[in-house]
Amino acid sequence: MRQIKSWLGLALAAGLVAAGLAPGGAVAADPLKIGFVYVSPVGDAGWTYQHDQGRLEMERALGAKVETSYVESVPEGADAERVIRKFASDGYQLIFTTSFGYMNPTVKVARQFPSVHFEHATGYKRAKNVSTYLARFYEGRYLTGIVAGKMTKSNKIGYVAAFPIPEVVRGINAFTRGLRSVNRKAEVRVVWTSSWYDPGKEREAAETLISQGADVITLHTDSTAPVQAAEDKGVWAIGYHSDMSKYGKRAHLTAATHHWGGYYTKVAEDAVAGKWASNNTWGGIKDGFVKLAPFGDAVPADVRQLVKAREAEIAAGALHPFAGPVRDQAGRIVVAEGQAMSDKDMLGMKFYVEGVVGKLPK
Repeated sequence: MRQIKSWLGLALAAGLVAAGLAPGGAVAADPLKIGFVYVSPVGDAGWTYQHDQGRLEMERALGAKVETSYVESVPEGADAERVIRKFASDGYQLIFTTSFGYMNPTVKVARQFPSVHFEHATGYKRAKNVSTYLARFYEGRYLTGIVAGKMTKSNKIGYVAAFPIPEVVRGINAFTRGLRSVNRKAEVRVVWTSSWYDPGKEREAAETLISQGADVITLHTDSTAPVQAAEDKGVWAIGYHSDMSKYGKRAHLTAATHHWGGYYTKVAEDAVAGKWASNNTWGGIKDGFVKLAPFGDAVPADVRQLVKAREAEIAAGALHPFAGPVRDQAGRIVVAEGQAMSDKDMLGMKFYVEGVVGKLPK
């Protein structure tokens, strides 16, 4: 008899769910519809891949509470505005726009859909229904700079970069600060691609830097082409965004990787619970936003130990990558000894530090 009652209970519960009701007569909530706008293909490594891994982590954590969709390879500008508006028009209640150039389109669409929550990555414009979020990428950059400084023989490091916005400049400078903390003779040379994702340009930039004597290549673009170029040319590589070791089995030393799943899950939980509020989040190593990829076999034990020690110091707040004295290319003091650069100044960074060769584009 107990078994029969059990089966009857399951059947009744199934019928209630099918009718849109939860056991006890409550109406079952529809899943929160969440949209993601990506600037490049998802692929299996890079900036967009890491965001999509965060989306999948959120789905696993929240299950039937959420329903997600994404559009990849959306150019910054008018196309982004169209995609963002389509999500909002189609009833998506939470929309993540994951590239700096989506900032103005996000804010514009948000004005037209005040009941929709928007989350913009790497930007600075907020509204009542627009939040911004960012990782302290520069912390990971500083650590990978230490690796480069210890591994280089030519003392020339190549850096493939997309656009000269503060986020990218901050990464170049933090990397250089880490590099010079262990090797005062090393210098960084930058080639700009003017694109977040263009494997052809990225590879060409990397090969140009290698031809100039760089024996370590790193990047702030979205493809793995610079790592592949390093592998083919027999020099070292340091990845970015995600672990890129499978594209440079010999060359890859480590990578500064980004992790969005915890943040996406928290934001979606708040939205489901009706607790979402506009905010500005900037998380680093101690928050789990930034981690180092496993070291390649070529990285010596003492270098690994040094980097891990510096990582722990950053997490504990004992080491700041832009603690003074910080000097610009001309040798002028930008941050005095005993002080650390403020978040405001880092977010607006528009200069190169000592150790970067060449002029910063306007």
